Amino acid sequence: MVMMRKTITIPDAMDEWVKAQIESGRYGNDSEYFRDLIRRDQDKRQAEQNLLSLIQEGLDSGVSGSTVHDIMKRVEDRLKNNGSLPTD
Repeated sequence: MVMMRKTITIPDAMDEWVKAQIESGRYGNDSEYFRDLIRRDQDKRQAEQNLLSLIQEGLDSGVSGSTVHDIMKRVEDRLKNNGSLPTD
């Protein structure tokens, strides 16, 4: 993996925060901390995109002809079948 050097400027309060994270032992240095932040941001953005896709899929599917009772019964049956819901 090719690594690129970046220079950033942060206020003193943020610098103290970064130093505290390193001193806690969770990160070995500033770079590890910032790489972790970027990975978390990437994961968050991907989760947002996935959620938006699922929402759009739901909107595109139209209105269901099922009643609330029908839907609840299907969910209950599925949970019972996969062991998530104990059978009576």
